[in-house]
Amino acid sequence: MPIFEICIDSVAGVRAAVEAGAARVELCASLIEGGLTPSVGMMRQAVVAADGRLKVHVIIRPRGGDFLYNEDEFAAMLHDIAAVKEAGGAGIVIGLLDAEARIDEARSAALIAAARPLSVTFHRAFDVSRDPFASLDALIRLGADRLLTSGQEPGVVEGAPLIRRLISRAAGRIIVMPGGDITPRNAARIAADTGAQEFHFAAFANEASGMLWRNEAVFMGGSLRPPEYDRAATTAGAIRAVTAAFGG
Repeated sequence: MPIFEICIDSVAGVRAAVEAGAARVELCASLIEGGLTPSVGMMRQAVVAADGRLKVHVIIRPRGGDFLYNEDEFAAMLHDIAAVKEAGGAGIVIGLLDAEARIDEARSAALIAAARPLSVTFHRAFDVSRDPFASLDALIRLGADRLLTSGQEPGVVEGAPLIRRLISRAAGRIIVMPGGDITPRNAARIAADTGAQEFHFAAFANEASGMLWRNEAVFMGGSLRPPEYDRAATTAGAIRAVTAAFGG
């Protein structure tokens, strides 16, 4: 049976993932930026909502943009890992590159050591690394448990040939988990084309705000802004639509 990890940005998403029978969630804030570290309060309440029925992995990413971090950002990542452990999280999700787009092995090793005994996933920073095979070998040396990747393409459908090669090269030394634009329409094809056993996806449905009076002329974000009164919410039905397409 395949294992499913759901990318979420709310405690309600944890509850939906539990209801749908997922094995794990990746808890993020600010998915519009690709996912940032959530608040400590969000971490703690997500673990409460999971109630031991699935694992909560937390992204450790202090800002959007590239994956080349300065000393203050790296220090913040160490503090955030400590917060995940204190909150009862089961794993962390990291991704660090150097200026030449290679895996930052020294800093990654420090974060992995700080995280243990939690599980460690290296996220899609891998997909903008210079050499996918050298990057995979580096992650194996580091002892990371899992690699999340779209196969260095915008989505897993396009990246499936590389993902299959990565799985072959990994030979069980690290889990290679496809993630990126997985939907009910392409799930079966992705499973067949990659040969993977774990899959990562988001499963959103539009959810209207409960606000009765609205000022729709004011926005809280910048020029790239989501709607103020509607949001994409993870739902059990949306999760089941994908897992059913996988045969899960």
